[in-house]
Amino acid sequence: MGVVVRSALWGATIGTLLMGALIMVIELTSQDDKPSSAFITFLALLMVSFMMGAIPGAVVGTVVGLVRRSVQRPQQMPRPMHPPMPQQPYDMWSDLVERCAASTRRVAAAIQTVPNSPAKDWLWKISGQLTKELDDVRGIAQLGRALGSVDRQHPVYQRLLKASHDFHQFENEVGRVALQMFDHPGLDEARTHLEMLERQLPQLSA
Repeated sequence: MGVVVRSALWGATIGTLLMGALIMVIELTSQDDKPSSAFITFLALLMVSFMMGAIPGAVVGTVVGLVRRSVQRPQQMPRPMHPPMPQQPYDMWSDLVERCAASTRRVAAAIQTVPNSPAKDWLWKISGQLTKELDDVRGIAQLGRALGSVDRQHPVYQRLLKASHDFHQFENEVGRVALQMFDHPGLDEARTHLEMLERQLPQLSA
C-alpha cells in the first residue's frame, strides 16, 4: 500500500475518533431528562463523526502522504547528453576500406604469433607503417563519397581497388616471412626478408 493511501486512512481514522470524542462530550454535557435511544444516538454520533472528521482527516492525510513521498523519492542525477555519433552508410567505398582494414588486422594477428626477437620488433614497425597506409585508404574513400555517384571506372575507385589488392598481397608476404622466422628468428637471418617486405608495403601516395 502506498504512502499516500496509508496517510489518508490514518488521517480519516484519527479525524473520526477525535470528532466522535468531541461530539460525545457535547452530548453528555447537554443531555436533558428526556430518555433517548442509545442505539439511535450511537448511529447519529457515528455519521456525524465520519462526515465532520473522516473526510477532513483523509484530506490532511493525503497531503501529508504526498509530502512524505516527495521527500523519500531518491534524487535522479541528470544523464549527460551526448550527441549521437553519425554512422557512415555502407557503400562501395566502405567495402574497399573494410578489405584493407581486414588485411591490416590479420597482419597484426600473424605477427603476434612470432617468437619474441628483434626481428619481430621490426615486423611490428612494418605493421605500424601499414596502419598509416590504411589511414590514407580511408581518406581516399572520403574523397570518393564527396564526389557523389561515380562509376567503378573512376580513378578514385580504381585507386582504392588497387589498394585492396596490394593490402591482400602484402598480407600474404607477411605470413610467408613470419613462417620463416619460426625456423630462423635471428635478425641477421631475417634481415633480407624484412627489407624486402618493407619495399612491398602498399604506397598509396605514390
